[in-house]
Amino acid sequence: MTMRKWQQLDALCRQVRRTALGLMAGTSMDGIDAAVVTIEGFGRERRVQTLATHLEPYADAEREGLQTLIREGGLEALAAWDAYLGERFAEAGQRALTKAGLTTVDFIGSHGQTIWHAPAARLFGHLTPNTLQIGQPDVIAARLHAPVVADFRTRDMAYGGQGAPLVPFVDWLLLSDAHESRAVLNIGGMANLTILPAGGSPDAIYAFDTGPGNTLIDLAVRWGTEGRERYDGNGTRAAQGQVIPALLKQLLTHPFFEQPPPKSTGREVFGEALLQEILMQYALPSIQLNDLIATLTELTARSIAHALQRWVLNKTPIQRLIVAGGGIHNQTLMARLQALLPELIIESTAAYGIDPDFKEAIAFALLADCFLQGEPVAYPGTTGVSKPVPLGKLCWG
Repeated sequence: MTMRKWQQLDALCRQVRRTALGLMAGTSMDGIDAAVVTIEGFGRERRVQTLATHLEPYADAEREGLQTLIREGGLEALAAWDAYLGERFAEAGQRALTKAGLTTVDFIGSHGQTIWHAPAARLFGHLTPNTLQIGQPDVIAARLHAPVVADFRTRDMAYGGQGAPLVPFVDWLLLSDAHESRAVLNIGGMANLTILPAGGSPDAIYAFDTGPGNTLIDLAVRWGTEGRERYDGNGTRAAQGQVIPALLKQLLTHPFFEQPPPKSTGREVFGEALLQEILMQYALPSIQLNDLIATLTELTARSIAHALQRWVLNKTPIQRLIVAGGGIHNQTLMARLQALLPELIIESTAAYGIDPDFKEAIAFALLADCFLQGEPVAYPGTTGVSKPVPLGKLCWG
């Protein structure tokens, strides 16, 4: 980087008001979320305002192509998809900028699209935790003419972390309270919790994945409807079905649920392969599609409630569960969560001015800001890192 760009970067970091773009694609693989925000102030005193949001849906062929890449893709396909998604992320960002009435931003934070996440992998007997997010950040920087902070997960793993969840520090910035202990739940493809003890510092945060969120439900809907439907809108199918007790009991014995935090998971564990195992044992028409969806919805609700009861409530007496992610629109899932956790107030991040559908895109804009400020965002209690570390890499463009 030239001296002039170093000077520009230094000046950017000193600005009291910064404009940023956050880009995120989750394990649900429904598309790319983009959020344009302004950030004022520094450290704990940051204030965030959302200017515009945009969802760029994946076409069916793109979604199927990504799933094929995960199952069987080679190096040629991987390199092509990395470049292709860089262009698609840039397009999503440009549409969000247009909605905000802007031509550019000060910087961009891009999570990319996760295609592999293996925190417990081994090679030649050695522990080799690894993760891969694609959507080439240099392409995004070139198209949108702004520096991009990306590749957040790999440094976390290099310092002994799980590489996930990454958003807990942002939860602390935006949703913690001096007097009330809270939990923040994101129900995306997977579900994860952030625990915010009352008046706690970042060192007091702890967080972990609880298991499946929407992914198994979505996969079952697509399989059972031959692609005509992509998800269980409002939880309607689950509400019309009956839980299959034997299948639910079997799924709840998965060893991930008894693994102590910090822990993370992905489609490699709760994805296509698991659904195929279920279908081999309980194939249609021996069971009804809605019964399968009701069971998978109950699995998500039970695993979240179990995680809170097993790993949280005996340690931190939270009073409030604040929810974001696509799962918040599944009324059957949310009703089951409230029934399983009657002692908690359950509400949306919308009550705090944060769009639940774009919370993670907003978070990656903030995580990029933290990177530029040299501020740690991963802590031993959130991902298992050996010490607090900043996350990300900078592509200047």
